[in-house]
Amino acid sequence: MTQKTKTTLLMTRRQALIAGSAAALAAPLYARSSFAQSNVINVGVIQPLSGANAQFGINSRNGIQLVADEINANGGIAALGGAQINLVISDATSNPTQAATVAQRMMSQDNVVAVLGAFASSLTLAISEVTERRRVPLLTMSFADQVTGRGFRNIFQVVSKASALGGATVTHTRDLARANGTEISRIAIMYEDTAYGTAQANGLRNSAAANGIEVVMDEAYPLGITDVSPLINQLRRTEAQVVFPVSYLNDSLLIIRNMRQQGITTPTVGGAAGYIIPDFRNGLGDLSENVLSISPAAYDQAPDYTDRFRDRFGYFMVHEAQEHAACMGVLASALEIAGEANPQAIREVLASTTFDQGWATVMSGGRIAFDETGLNIHAVPMMVQWRGDELVTVAPSEYAKAEAVWNA
Repeated sequence: MTQKTKTTLLMTRRQALIAGSAAALAAPLYARSSFAQSNVINVGVIQPLSGANAQFGINSRNGIQLVADEINANGGIAALGGAQINLVISDATSNPTQAATVAQRMMSQDNVVAVLGAFASSLTLAISEVTERRRVPLLTMSFADQVTGRGFRNIFQVVSKASALGGATVTHTRDLARANGTEISRIAIMYEDTAYGTAQANGLRNSAAANGIEVVMDEAYPLGITDVSPLINQLRRTEAQVVFPVSYLNDSLLIIRNMRQQGITTPTVGGAAGYIIPDFRNGLGDLSENVLSISPAAYDQAPDYTDRFRDRFGYFMVHEAQEHAACMGVLASALEIAGEANPQAIREVLASTTFDQGWATVMSGGRIAFDETGLNIHAVPMMVQWRGDELVTVAPSEYAKAEAVWNA
């Protein structure tokens, strides 16, 4: 298929809630949802359901489960005779080797038409080596530039790549500071040293140079660091006007807590991941107030959809759940268009279609279309800020739901 196609996936709020209350969560490690119908479509889900990134994986699984249940409650895939979505869920255990192993097992045993996953870029990169060899589409919200930078034909990245997120982090911050009468000229960068952190830090660095901003601290640290005191002590010795930490949850809690306990009130702008989930607020309490972060998507942009997640799971729809939900919605639409549960037919639809209905609209930019590398060309990095127990979009201006609080 070469012509861009628009698809519609209709569902009512009432049906979604019925589906949400009826469905059971899939168990960790390796599980299959069971259906009475024999007409099912197996969709692989690989997430870190244990280990350091388990909460992100659980959030991601919840987003996928919500949409799959809605699809099934609304009659399944109509073009395939009402076929039901059957999620084959596997635990990557926050380990790239394990992620590749379970992906290989899915390819060999489960006849999956596509794979969704796997939050952390290091896991997704490992999985993609398997799916590319098997010519099975992999839909992901992982950030790293390498995800769509290796010439693979079967990978589709619904979010902005990490370097673009890093670049937007600097420009959004500059604009927010200027709106409050401050010109940013010196910044500090600290980042965890996996594919996600290094790519995003590179975007921060390049954007700072392009905007004439001096980077007065530029430090990598190992993922899962237990003592951030050297980083914070180094930050204290700089005259940075803003600090940009790029980290997963445990690291983000340590960094912010250590900064605030030492009286460092420098405006802080996180690199998504650990900075924009409820666990961040729960772990820091009032210390999280007014912390800013870049985000590939924001739940306040599409409340008609994202409130369904809150209703079912009891917390706001975090970005990884939102983006994985979009992946599931796009895959369902691709199945409707392809009219067959064939991975390569699905791949051709994904590569040639603009998805602007249903769950695709929860992504920043309001639609999803992939370029020749598999990158979503409509993705827009958002800046969000903690206000009590909620995140609110504060940039860019056309998407902002409130003015930023700037504590220079």
